[in-house]
Amino acid sequence: MKVRGHRECKACGSRWSYYETASVECPDCGSLRSVGVDDRTRHTNAPVEYDLTPVRGSIDEQPLEEIATDAAERSSEYVRRRGFVDGGSLLALDETFVAATELRHVASEIARTLQPTDAQELYFVTLLRGADEGERPEPRAVPSGLRPSYGLAMTAAVEAYQRDLRAHLDDEPDPQARSLSGRIRDHRKRIEALDGDVDPKDADRLVHAARDLGRYLAEGDESALVTADNWLNGLDG
Repeated sequence: MKVRGHRECKACGSRWSYYETASVECPDCGSLRSVGVDDRTRHTNAPVEYDLTPVRGSIDEQPLEEIATDAAERSSEYVRRRGFVDGGSLLALDETFVAATELRHVASEIARTLQPTDAQELYFVTLLRGADEGERPEPRAVPSGLRPSYGLAMTAAVEAYQRDLRAHLDDEPDPQARSLSGRIRDHRKRIEALDGDVDPKDADRLVHAARDLGRYLAEGDESALVTADNWLNGLDG
């Protein structure tokens, strides 16, 4: 969506950035009577906190199912409010968003599994330990029982990023980037058709390809376009 990023309060005259507050309410006097004072700019991101400290603090007190449910809900809320265009600028597909998306899927699977294996529980706890800092285990560490959850998490993260990436390409067309984005979409749909049950390394390649494509568009780095293509070449076989 396109919004006016800078607003002025009609009650007290204060000005503020909608990009920072995601609110039309004046931060000084609380009035809802404000107007935009600049041109409309595409903007999808919102300020949102992602803090899993309370969940981690309950590990020794709550059943695993409740911990996993809480982690999934907090991650879902964060992912729902995040976007990748900020004031017209395309943002990166950052590791915190990817980790939050993964935790949402993995935690949901743990919550509905009657008897998770030790490997599944360990992977979940390891992911929970650092997801809000953008830290997650290596793909090779994914237990077999969590492969579908991991694969679908990676496709979900890529799909969310591509929505904003396509909007960016509508505003600033680039035939090479659009073609590569189409290849990413095709691989994403293939993994989704397999219910995410693919080698985790392949699902991770898709994330790297989308991230490098975004870097090319945001920074004009031609080498990023090449590396994005290389990530996809590893999936074409």
